[in-house]
Amino acid sequence: MNQTPIKATLVREKIAEMALPCVGLASIRELNRIVDNIEKAGGDRYIRMEMGIPGLEPPQIAIEAEIAALKKGVGSKYPPFDGIAPLKDEIALFVKNFLNVEVQPAHCFPTVGSMQGCYMAMMVSARRRAQKNRILFIDPGFPVNKRQAKVIGLPSDSFDIYEYRGEKLRSKLESHLEKGDVAALLYSNPNNPSWICFTQAELKIIGELADKYEVLVLEDLAYFGMDFRLDYSQPGRPPYIPTVAAYTDNYILLISSSKSFSLAGQRIGMTAISPALFEQKYPDLESWFGSPVFGRAYIFGAMYALSSGVSHSNQYGLLGLLQAVNQGRYNFVEAVREYGERARVMKKLFTDNGFQLVYDSDDGKPLADGFYFTICYPGFSGEELVEELLYYGISAIALSTTGSDRHEGLRACVSLTGKELFPLLEERLKIFHRQHQEGFRAAGS
Repeated sequence: MNQTPIKATLVREKIAEMALPCVGLASIRELNRIVDNIEKAGGDRYIRMEMGIPGLEPPQIAIEAEIAALKKGVGSKYPPFDGIAPLKDEIALFVKNFLNVEVQPAHCFPTVGSMQGCYMAMMVSARRRAQKNRILFIDPGFPVNKRQAKVIGLPSDSFDIYEYRGEKLRSKLESHLEKGDVAALLYSNPNNPSWICFTQAELKIIGELADKYEVLVLEDLAYFGMDFRLDYSQPGRPPYIPTVAAYTDNYILLISSSKSFSLAGQRIGMTAISPALFEQKYPDLESWFGSPVFGRAYIFGAMYALSSGVSHSNQYGLLGLLQAVNQGRYNFVEAVREYGERARVMKKLFTDNGFQLVYDSDDGKPLADGFYFTICYPGFSGEELVEELLYYGISAIALSTTGSDRHEGLRACVSLTGKELFPLLEERLKIFHRQHQEGFRAAGS
Protein backbone atom coordinates (compact mmCIF):
# COMPACT_ATOMS: atom_id res chain seq x y z
CA MET A 1 0.00 0.00 0.00
CA ASN A 2 1.33 3.42 -0.93
CA GLN A 3 1.95 5.73 2.02
CA THR A 4 2.06 9.48 1.51
CA PRO A 5 4.31 11.77 3.58
CA ILE A 6 1.24 13.34 5.23
CA LYS A 7 -1.41 11.01 6.65
CA ALA A 8 -4.13 10.75 4.01
CA THR A 9 -7.04 10.56 6.43
CA LEU A 10 -5.89 13.77 8.11
CA VAL A 11 -5.61 15.63 4.80
CA ARG A 12 -9.10 14.52 3.77
CA GLU A 13 -10.52 15.50 7.16
CA LYS A 14 -9.12 19.03 7.04
CA ILE A 15 -10.17 19.53 3.42
CA ALA A 16 -13.70 18.42 4.31
CA GLU A 17 -13.86 20.83 7.27
CA MET A 18 -13.47 23.79 4.91
CA ALA A 19 -16.52 22.64 2.88
CA LEU A 20 -15.15 23.98 -0.39
CA PRO A 21 -16.74 23.03 -3.72
CA CYS A 22 -13.24 22.30 -5.06
CA VAL A 23 -10.07 22.49 -2.98
CA GLY A 24 -8.06 22.95 -6.17
CA LEU A 25 -9.88 26.24 -6.79
CA ALA A 26 -9.46 27.49 -3.24
CA SER A 27 -8.33 31.06 -2.77
CA ILE A 28 -4.85 31.70 -1.44
CA ARG A 29 -6.17 32.38 2.06
CA GLU A 30 -8.47 29.34 2.03
CA LEU A 31 -5.64 27.03 1.02
CA ASN A 32 -3.43 28.68 3.60
CA ARG A 33 -5.99 27.87 6.29
CA ILE A 34 -6.26 24.21 5.21
CA VAL A 35 -2.49 23.77 5.42
CA ASP A 36 -2.33 25.57 8.77
CA ASN A 37 -4.96 23.17 10.11
CA ILE A 38 -3.14 20.08 8.81
CA GLU A 39 0.18 21.23 10.25
CA LYS A 40 -1.39 21.99 13.62
CA ALA A 41 -3.21 18.67 13.82
CA GLY A 42 -0.45 16.41 12.54
CA GLY A 43 2.77 18.21 13.41
CA ASP A 44 4.28 17.74 9.93
CA ARG A 45 5.84 20.77 8.26
CA TYR A 46 4.72 21.72 4.76
CA ILE A 47 6.70 23.19 1.92
CA ARG A 48 4.63 26.38 1.78
CA MET A 49 4.41 27.78 -1.73
CA GLU A 50 0.80 29.00 -1.75
CA MET A 51 1.29 32.53 -0.42
CA GLY A 52 3.60 35.26 -1.65
CA ILE A 53 4.81 36.06 1.85
CA PRO A 54 8.34 37.45 2.00
CA GLY A 55 10.61 35.14 3.92
CA LEU A 56 13.54 37.45 4.66
CA GLU A 57 14.11 39.61 7.71
CA PRO A 58 13.19 43.32 7.45
CA PRO A 59 16.08 45.76 7.08
CA GLN A 60 17.46 46.96 10.40
CA ILE A 61 17.53 50.51 9.02
CA ALA A 62 13.72 50.57 8.79
CA ILE A 63 13.29 49.01 12.23
CA GLU A 64 15.57 51.53 13.91
CA ALA A 65 13.95 54.48 12.12
CA GLU A 66 10.50 53.40 13.25
CA ILE A 67 11.61 52.82 16.84
CA ALA A 68 13.20 56.26 16.90
CA ALA A 69 9.97 57.82 15.65
CA LEU A 70 7.93 56.04 18.32
CA LYS A 71 10.30 57.22 21.00
CA LYS A 72 9.74 60.79 19.79
CA GLY A 73 6.01 60.36 20.38
CA VAL A 74 4.56 60.11 16.87
CA GLY A 75 2.38 57.21 18.04
CA SER A 76 0.08 59.67 19.80
CA LYS A 77 -0.55 61.78 16.70
CA TYR A 78 -2.54 61.22 13.54
CA PRO A 79 -0.26 61.25 10.48
CA PRO A 80 -1.05 63.31 7.39
CA PHE A 81 -3.11 60.70 5.55
CA ASP A 82 -1.40 61.44 2.23
CA GLY A 83 2.04 61.01 3.83
CA ILE A 84 4.53 62.94 5.90
CA ALA A 85 6.39 65.54 3.81
CA PRO A 86 9.88 64.00 3.97
CA LEU A 87 8.54 60.59 2.92
CA LYS A 88 6.78 62.11 -0.08
CA ASP A 89 10.09 63.72 -1.05
CA GLU A 90 11.94 60.41 -0.81
CA ILE A 91 9.30 58.50 -2.81
CA ALA A 92 9.62 61.03 -5.64
CA LEU A 93 13.42 60.75 -5.51
CA PHE A 94 13.20 56.95 -5.43
CA VAL A 95 11.06 56.95 -8.59
CA LYS A 96 13.56 59.25 -10.28
CA ASN A 97 16.59 57.24 -9.14
CA PHE A 98 15.35 53.81 -10.22
CA LEU A 99 12.77 54.43 -12.96
CA ASN A 100 14.24 57.65 -14.37
CA VAL A 101 10.78 59.23 -14.19
CA GLU A 102 10.04 62.72 -12.85
CA VAL A 103 7.14 62.89 -10.39
CA GLN A 104 6.31 65.53 -7.81
CA PRO A 105 6.33 64.84 -4.04
CA ALA A 106 2.76 66.13 -3.85
CA HIS A 107 1.74 63.36 -6.26
CA CYS A 108 3.35 60.59 -4.16
CA PHE A 109 1.98 59.03 -1.01
CA PRO A 110 2.11 55.91 1.13
CA THR A 111 -0.77 53.43 1.17
CA VAL A 112 -1.70 50.55 3.43
CA GLY A 113 0.20 48.12 1.27
CA SER A 114 0.17 48.15 -2.51
CA MET A 115 -3.18 46.36 -2.33
CA GLN A 116 -4.85 49.51 -1.02
CA GLY A 117 -3.08 51.43 -3.76
CA CYS A 118 -4.54 49.12 -6.42
CA TYR A 119 -8.00 49.35 -4.84
CA MET A 120 -7.99 53.16 -4.90
CA ALA A 121 -6.53 53.30 -8.38
CA MET A 122 -9.34 51.17 -9.79
CA MET A 123 -11.97 53.03 -7.78
CA VAL A 124 -11.05 56.50 -9.07
CA SER A 125 -9.99 55.50 -12.58
CA ALA A 126 -13.35 53.89 -13.27
CA ARG A 127 -15.38 56.97 -12.18
CA ARG A 128 -13.75 59.50 -14.54
CA ARG A 129 -16.17 58.92 -17.40
CA ALA A 130 -19.70 57.60 -17.03
CA GLN A 131 -19.35 55.12 -19.88
CA LYS A 132 -15.75 54.02 -19.16
CA ASN A 133 -15.85 51.81 -16.09
CA ARG A 134 -14.28 48.51 -17.16
CA ILE A 135 -10.95 47.22 -15.82
CA LEU A 136 -8.77 45.20 -18.19
CA PHE A 137 -6.40 42.76 -16.50
CA ILE A 138 -3.33 41.61 -18.42
CA ASP A 139 -3.07 38.13 -16.95
CA PRO A 140 -1.95 36.00 -15.30
CA GLY A 141 -2.13 38.16 -12.21
CA PHE A 142 -2.79 38.52 -8.52
CA PRO A 143 -6.22 36.93 -7.93
CA VAL A 144 -7.30 39.45 -5.29
CA ASN A 145 -7.22 42.34 -7.78
CA LYS A 146 -10.21 40.83 -9.57
CA ARG A 147 -11.98 40.48 -6.24
CA GLN A 148 -11.32 44.18 -5.61
CA ALA A 149 -12.93 45.13 -8.92
CA LYS A 150 -15.92 42.95 -8.12
CA VAL A 151 -16.35 44.47 -4.65
CA ILE A 152 -16.35 47.97 -6.15
CA GLY A 153 -18.91 46.81 -8.70
CA LEU A 154 -16.71 47.23 -11.77
CA PRO A 155 -16.96 45.00 -14.85
CA SER A 156 -13.70 43.50 -16.04
CA ASP A 157 -12.05 41.61 -18.87
CA SER A 158 -8.72 39.83 -19.10
CA PHE A 159 -6.39 37.96 -21.39
CA ASP A 160 -3.31 35.80 -20.87
CA ILE A 161 -0.24 37.67 -22.11
CA TYR A 162 1.92 34.62 -22.91
CA GLU A 163 0.80 34.19 -26.53
CA TYR A 164 0.77 37.93 -27.23
CA ARG A 165 4.33 39.05 -26.68
CA GLY A 166 6.08 41.69 -28.76
CA GLU A 167 4.13 43.31 -31.56
CA LYS A 168 1.32 40.75 -31.12
CA LEU A 169 0.39 42.66 -27.98
CA ARG A 170 -0.78 45.68 -29.98
CA SER A 171 -3.65 44.04 -31.84
CA LYS A 172 -4.75 42.00 -28.84
CA LEU A 173 -4.80 45.00 -26.54
CA GLU A 174 -6.49 47.20 -29.12
CA SER A 175 -9.25 44.61 -29.59
CA HIS A 176 -10.27 45.31 -26.00
CA LEU A 177 -9.64 49.06 -25.88
CA GLU A 178 -11.43 49.94 -29.12
CA LYS A 179 -14.75 48.99 -27.49
CA GLY A 180 -14.50 52.29 -25.63
CA ASP A 181 -15.53 51.18 -22.15
CA VAL A 182 -12.14 50.36 -20.61
CA ALA A 183 -11.18 52.86 -17.91
CA ALA A 184 -7.90 51.31 -16.84
CA LEU A 185 -5.68 48.31 -17.42
CA LEU A 186 -3.68 46.58 -14.70
CA TYR A 187 -0.64 44.32 -14.84
CA SER A 188 2.32 43.39 -12.66
CA ASN A 189 5.89 43.66 -13.94
CA PRO A 190 7.69 41.30 -13.24
CA ASN A 191 4.57 39.24 -13.62
CA ASN A 192 2.92 37.39 -10.77
CA PRO A 193 2.97 34.38 -11.26
CA SER A 194 4.70 33.69 -14.59
CA TRP A 195 7.70 35.97 -13.85
CA ILE A 196 7.82 37.24 -17.41
CA CYS A 197 8.93 40.88 -17.77
CA PHE A 198 7.61 43.36 -20.31
CA THR A 199 10.17 44.68 -22.75
CA GLN A 200 10.61 48.38 -23.52
CA ALA A 201 8.91 47.78 -26.88
CA GLU A 202 5.88 46.23 -25.19
CA LEU A 203 5.64 49.03 -22.64
CA LYS A 204 5.78 51.53 -25.51
CA ILE A 205 2.85 49.76 -27.17
CA ILE A 206 0.86 49.92 -23.93
CA GLY A 207 1.67 53.61 -23.49
CA GLU A 208 0.73 54.52 -27.08
CA LEU A 209 -2.62 52.71 -26.84
CA ALA A 210 -3.33 54.22 -23.43
CA ASP A 211 -2.99 57.66 -25.00
CA LYS A 212 -5.03 56.73 -28.08
CA TYR A 213 -7.97 55.40 -26.07
CA GLU A 214 -7.63 57.58 -22.94
CA VAL A 215 -7.07 54.59 -20.70
CA LEU A 216 -5.10 54.73 -17.44
CA VAL A 217 -2.30 52.23 -16.91
CA LEU A 218 -2.08 50.87 -13.38
CA GLU A 219 1.45 49.49 -13.22
CA ASP A 220 1.88 47.16 -10.25
CA LEU A 221 5.57 47.13 -9.37
CA ALA A 222 5.22 44.70 -6.49
CA TYR A 223 8.58 43.06 -7.31
CA PHE A 224 10.51 46.26 -7.82
CA GLY A 225 13.97 45.63 -9.27
CA MET A 226 13.65 41.84 -8.87
CA ASP A 227 14.39 40.89 -12.47
CA PHE A 228 17.83 39.73 -11.44
CA ARG A 229 19.06 39.33 -15.02
CA LEU A 230 20.11 43.01 -14.87
CA ASP A 231 21.46 45.01 -11.95
CA TYR A 232 18.90 47.70 -11.11
CA SER A 233 20.38 48.45 -7.70
CA GLN A 234 22.39 51.64 -8.28
CA PRO A 235 20.46 54.87 -7.65
CA GLY A 236 20.55 57.41 -10.45
CA ARG A 237 22.51 55.15 -12.81
CA PRO A 238 21.38 52.98 -15.73
CA PRO A 239 20.05 50.47 -16.32
CA TYR A 240 16.73 51.84 -15.06
CA ILE A 241 13.77 49.60 -14.30
CA PRO A 242 11.48 49.49 -17.37
CA THR A 243 8.17 51.32 -16.89
CA VAL A 244 5.23 52.46 -18.97
CA ALA A 245 5.73 55.92 -17.45
CA ALA A 246 8.45 56.45 -20.05
CA TYR A 247 5.82 56.33 -22.80
CA THR A 248 2.62 57.92 -21.47
CA ASP A 249 1.32 60.40 -18.92
CA ASN A 250 -1.72 58.20 -18.26
CA TYR A 251 -0.17 56.16 -15.48
CA ILE A 252 -0.34 55.34 -11.79
CA LEU A 253 2.66 53.54 -10.33
CA LEU A 254 1.99 51.14 -7.45
CA ILE A 255 5.11 50.14 -5.56
CA SER A 256 5.13 47.53 -2.82
CA SER A 257 7.45 47.50 0.18
CA SER A 258 6.61 43.89 1.01
CA LYS A 259 8.89 41.99 -1.34
CA SER A 260 11.74 44.26 -2.41
CA PHE A 261 12.06 45.79 1.06
CA SER A 262 10.89 42.78 3.15
CA LEU A 263 8.37 44.97 5.02
CA ALA A 264 5.26 42.84 4.42
CA GLY A 265 4.09 42.95 8.03
CA GLN A 266 4.16 46.72 8.12
CA ARG A 267 1.56 47.08 5.36
CA ILE A 268 3.04 50.06 3.59
CA GLY A 269 3.22 50.64 -0.14
CA MET A 270 3.77 53.66 -2.35
CA THR A 271 1.74 55.30 -5.11
CA ALA A 272 3.02 57.83 -7.63
CA ILE A 273 0.61 59.53 -10.02
CA SER A 274 1.64 61.17 -13.27
CA PRO A 275 1.86 64.97 -12.81
CA ALA A 276 -0.36 65.55 -15.87
CA LEU A 277 -2.97 63.04 -14.68
CA PHE A 278 -2.92 64.40 -11.12
CA GLU A 279 -4.04 67.84 -12.31
CA GLN A 280 -6.50 66.60 -14.96
CA LYS A 281 -10.16 67.57 -14.43
CA TYR A 282 -12.96 65.06 -14.91
CA PRO A 283 -16.41 66.49 -14.05
CA ASP A 284 -17.84 63.03 -13.34
CA LEU A 285 -15.46 62.60 -10.40
CA GLU A 286 -17.06 65.38 -8.36
CA SER A 287 -20.27 63.54 -7.50
CA TRP A 288 -18.27 60.56 -6.28
CA PHE A 289 -15.28 62.15 -4.56
CA GLY A 290 -16.06 65.83 -4.03
CA SER A 291 -13.63 67.22 -6.61
CA PRO A 292 -13.28 67.06 -10.40
CA VAL A 293 -9.47 67.19 -10.13
CA PHE A 294 -8.11 63.65 -10.37
CA GLY A 295 -5.43 64.01 -7.69
CA ARG A 296 -7.71 65.72 -5.18
CA ALA A 297 -10.45 63.14 -5.81
CA TYR A 298 -7.87 60.43 -5.24
CA ILE A 299 -6.48 61.78 -1.98
CA PHE A 300 -9.32 63.70 -0.34
CA GLY A 301 -12.07 61.48 -1.71
CA ALA A 302 -10.95 57.87 -2.08
CA MET A 303 -7.98 57.74 0.31
CA TYR A 304 -9.66 59.67 3.11
CA ALA A 305 -12.74 57.45 2.85
CA LEU A 306 -10.69 54.25 3.02
CA SER A 307 -8.14 55.10 5.70
CA SER A 308 -6.80 57.85 7.92
CA GLY A 309 -3.37 57.02 6.59
CA VAL A 310 -0.57 54.54 7.08
CA SER A 311 0.55 54.37 10.71
CA HIS A 312 2.68 57.35 11.65
CA SER A 313 5.73 55.44 12.89
CA ASN A 314 5.64 53.11 9.88
CA GLN A 315 5.98 56.08 7.56
CA TYR A 316 9.17 57.05 9.37
CA GLY A 317 10.45 53.48 9.09
CA LEU A 318 10.02 53.54 5.30
CA LEU A 319 11.48 57.04 5.21
CA GLY A 320 14.68 55.86 6.89
CA LEU A 321 14.98 52.96 4.47
CA LEU A 322 14.32 55.06 1.35
CA GLN A 323 16.90 57.63 2.46
CA ALA A 324 19.50 54.85 2.74
CA VAL A 325 18.49 53.42 -0.65
CA ASN A 326 18.46 56.78 -2.43
CA GLN A 327 21.87 57.65 -0.99
CA GLY A 328 23.36 54.30 -2.00
CA ARG A 329 23.93 53.19 1.61
CA TYR A 330 21.58 50.19 1.32
CA ASN A 331 21.39 47.88 -1.72
CA PHE A 332 17.82 46.59 -1.62
CA VAL A 333 18.26 44.38 -4.72
CA GLU A 334 21.22 42.52 -3.27
CA ALA A 335 19.25 41.96 -0.06
CA VAL A 336 16.54 39.98 -1.89
CA ARG A 337 18.67 38.22 -4.51
CA GLU A 338 18.28 35.11 -2.35
CA TYR A 339 14.86 34.57 -3.92
CA GLY A 340 16.42 34.09 -7.33
CA GLU A 341 18.85 31.52 -5.94
CA ARG A 342 16.02 29.61 -4.31
CA ALA A 343 14.02 29.59 -7.54
CA ARG A 344 16.97 28.21 -9.50
CA VAL A 345 17.39 25.26 -7.11
CA MET A 346 13.67 24.58 -6.63
CA LYS A 347 12.93 24.56 -10.36
CA LYS A 348 15.58 21.90 -10.82
CA LEU A 349 14.23 19.78 -7.95
CA PHE A 350 10.79 19.79 -9.57
CA THR A 351 11.96 19.16 -13.15
CA ASP A 352 14.31 16.37 -12.00
CA ASN A 353 11.24 14.62 -10.63
CA GLY A 354 8.88 14.65 -13.59
CA PHE A 355 7.44 18.16 -13.33
CA GLN A 356 7.55 20.65 -16.17
CA LEU A 357 7.66 24.45 -16.22
CA VAL A 358 4.45 25.98 -17.56
CA TYR A 359 5.63 29.51 -18.39
CA ASP A 360 9.11 28.49 -19.46
CA SER A 361 10.47 31.45 -21.44
CA ASP A 362 10.28 35.24 -21.55
CA ASP A 363 9.53 36.35 -25.12
CA GLY A 364 12.01 33.82 -26.46
CA LYS A 365 14.63 34.48 -23.80
CA PRO A 366 15.44 32.40 -20.71
CA LEU A 367 13.01 33.11 -17.90
CA ALA A 368 14.49 34.89 -14.91
CA ASP A 369 14.72 33.17 -11.52
CA GLY A 370 12.68 35.13 -9.02
CA PHE A 371 9.87 35.15 -6.50
CA TYR A 372 7.57 32.76 -8.44
CA PHE A 373 7.72 29.98 -10.98
CA THR A 374 5.03 27.76 -12.54
CA ILE A 375 4.87 23.96 -12.72
CA CYS A 376 2.70 21.11 -13.95
CA TYR A 377 2.80 17.31 -13.84
CA PRO A 378 1.66 15.08 -16.71
CA GLY A 379 -1.85 13.73 -16.33
CA PHE A 380 -3.06 16.33 -13.83
CA SER A 381 -5.06 19.50 -14.19
CA GLY A 382 -3.92 22.35 -11.99
CA GLU A 383 -6.91 21.91 -9.67
CA GLU A 384 -6.17 18.18 -9.28
CA LEU A 385 -2.50 18.82 -8.66
CA VAL A 386 -3.20 21.33 -5.86
CA GLU A 387 -5.10 18.66 -3.94
CA GLU A 388 -2.73 15.82 -4.75
CA LEU A 389 0.33 17.69 -3.49
CA LEU A 390 -1.33 18.32 -0.12
CA TYR A 391 -0.82 14.62 0.66
CA TYR A 392 2.89 15.10 0.04
CA GLY A 393 3.32 18.11 2.28
CA ILE A 394 3.55 20.65 -0.56
CA SER A 395 1.14 23.54 -1.12
CA ALA A 396 0.66 25.82 -4.13
CA ILE A 397 -2.26 27.49 -5.93
CA ALA A 398 -3.83 26.66 -9.29
CA LEU A 399 -2.85 28.87 -12.21
CA SER A 400 -6.50 29.02 -13.25
CA THR A 401 -7.18 31.24 -10.22
CA THR A 402 -4.71 33.81 -11.58
CA GLY A 403 -6.46 34.27 -14.93
CA SER A 404 -4.01 32.01 -16.74
CA ASP A 405 -5.18 30.11 -19.81
CA ARG A 406 -2.90 27.25 -18.76
CA HIS A 407 -5.15 25.33 -16.44
CA GLU A 408 -2.74 22.41 -16.09
CA GLY A 409 -0.34 24.33 -13.86
CA LEU A 410 0.38 25.74 -10.43
CA ARG A 411 1.99 28.89 -9.09
CA ALA A 412 4.87 28.17 -6.73
CA CYS A 413 6.30 30.88 -4.48
CA VAL A 414 9.87 30.42 -3.21
CA SER A 415 9.80 32.89 -0.34
CA LEU A 416 9.15 30.49 2.57
CA THR A 417 11.42 27.69 1.38
CA GLY A 418 14.89 28.34 2.70
CA LYS A 419 17.91 26.20 1.88
CA GLU A 420 17.35 24.10 4.99
CA LEU A 421 14.10 22.80 3.45
CA PHE A 422 15.58 21.73 0.11
CA PRO A 423 16.37 18.15 1.27
CA LEU A 424 12.80 17.72 2.55
CA LEU A 425 11.35 19.07 -0.70
CA GLU A 426 13.56 16.74 -2.73
CA GLU A 427 12.56 13.73 -0.65
CA ARG A 428 8.85 14.42 -1.06
CA LEU A 429 9.13 15.08 -4.79
CA LYS A 430 10.95 11.79 -5.28
CA ILE A 431 8.18 9.94 -3.46
CA PHE A 432 5.53 11.77 -5.48
CA HIS A 433 7.24 10.98 -8.79
CA ARG A 434 7.86 7.33 -7.97
CA GLN A 435 4.30 6.69 -6.83
CA HIS A 436 2.70 8.51 -9.75
CA GLN A 437 4.81 6.70 -12.28
CA GLU A 438 3.11 3.61 -10.85
CA GLY A 439 -0.35 5.13 -11.42
CA PHE A 440 -1.08 5.97 -7.78
CA ARG A 441 -3.36 8.87 -6.86
CA ALA A 442 -3.66 9.87 -3.21
CA ALA A 443 -6.78 12.02 -3.66
CA GLY A 444 -8.63 9.19 -5.35
CA SER A 445 -7.46 6.29 -3.20
